[in-house]
Amino acid sequence: MSVSMPGSQTNPEPGVNGSGGATAPLLAADGRPLKVSLRRALFKNKARALLLVSPLLIFLVITFVMPIFSMLTRSVESNEVVTLLPNTAMAIQAWDGDGLPDELTFAALAGDLKQGQIDRNLGRVASRLNYEYSGMRSTITGTARRITNLENPESWKDALIDANDNWADTGVWRVIKRESSGYTLSYYLAAMDMRYNEDGEMVRQPETRRVYVDLMVKTLWMSILITFMCFILGYPVAFLLASLPLSTSNLLMMMVLLPFWTSLLVRTTSWIAILQSQGVLNNILVSIGVVDDDNRLQLIYNQIGTIVAMTHILLPFMILPLYSVMKSISPSYMRAARSMGATGYTAFRRVYFPQTLPGIGAGAILVFILAIGYYITPALVGGESGRFITNFIAYHMQVSLNWGLAAAIASILLGLVIMLYLLYNRIVGSDNLKLG
Repeated sequence: MSVSMPGSQTNPEPGVNGSGGATAPLLAADGRPLKVSLRRALFKNKARALLLVSPLLIFLVITFVMPIFSMLTRSVESNEVVTLLPNTAMAIQAWDGDGLPDELTFAALAGDLKQGQIDRNLGRVASRLNYEYSGMRSTITGTARRITNLENPESWKDALIDANDNWADTGVWRVIKRESSGYTLSYYLAAMDMRYNEDGEMVRQPETRRVYVDLMVKTLWMSILITFMCFILGYPVAFLLASLPLSTSNLLMMMVLLPFWTSLLVRTTSWIAILQSQGVLNNILVSIGVVDDDNRLQLIYNQIGTIVAMTHILLPFMILPLYSVMKSISPSYMRAARSMGATGYTAFRRVYFPQTLPGIGAGAILVFILAIGYYITPALVGGESGRFITNFIAYHMQVSLNWGLAAAIASILLGLVIMLYLLYNRIVGSDNLKLG
């Protein structure tokens, strides 16, 4: 029990007056409330950090986010009919899908075809509809030429059908109506070997036209096999580099990095010279009597050529993460395990190998993502059986100009890679992925 002497004065606690009531908040040196000053200082620090990283964010948005968004948009976009056949797209909305559209719709189509013939832009909509219905390109362009000088016939329906019999086909009009919404799933259906039938139902393509699903599955398993081969070949090399003295390991590391200083095209064509029927490897096998001259091995322009060439190209991307992780593992762990009675194999399996799992994970992810996106090497050495799905993406981008289908295939491939990464993250965990 404390007793204050008469005339003495007790100092109140900060923020509390002498009678126990609340006082004004604590102030900073500049006279502002302390909480306000702390919030303002924290905001300034965050703003400064944001300004420092803003160039990188802008770069990522321009070079990564926007292209992916454009790809996803193009994979469902179908505005050719709406843009180039606007009157037809509007008039056909009243059609119920049974029989043929009314006279007004045929007249609207005739007007759009005439205007397109004048503007010389019918090729775009003709190509777009030809993806959905074979023969639509010649139907549209041929009809436009025939009705150019035709004015006010008794029936536009009869005039268009006389110009081309396809206009009497209900399936043609269903395609036009389906593609007049501005968006479509046709590209994704084609990428999954499916299509719309004449009734507008989703069905599988005929067996002779099923290409993309099987090729995508083959691309996945070949990428996994290449990743596994890089691990099998790269792990001993990385272990050797991490175990040797620094001067020797640096020299060997130069040899590992040497392929990076050589053109990808040169490395790929060198494998053609090595693996072809009259190449270096077959000549050696014939000279030592392993194979006959008439039975030379076919090691190129097939899956074997793709796997061998891509394993060689991607092997450094597996070695480098493994080496950086192995270099950080202290040799004392293995000596301690051996001193406690473990054999060399047991010490490696239970002590050393688990510590290299982060490097294995980093190398596997890096090699797999690079492998699944390659198209130059499979195009040169893969032939028909060793092609990847990326070769068809390049084909549709550069040759057929079906950018929507290319975007749909690429979007599906991107989704598969993301799903595999999420599965890897759930099983292994991204925290266990390290580069050293």
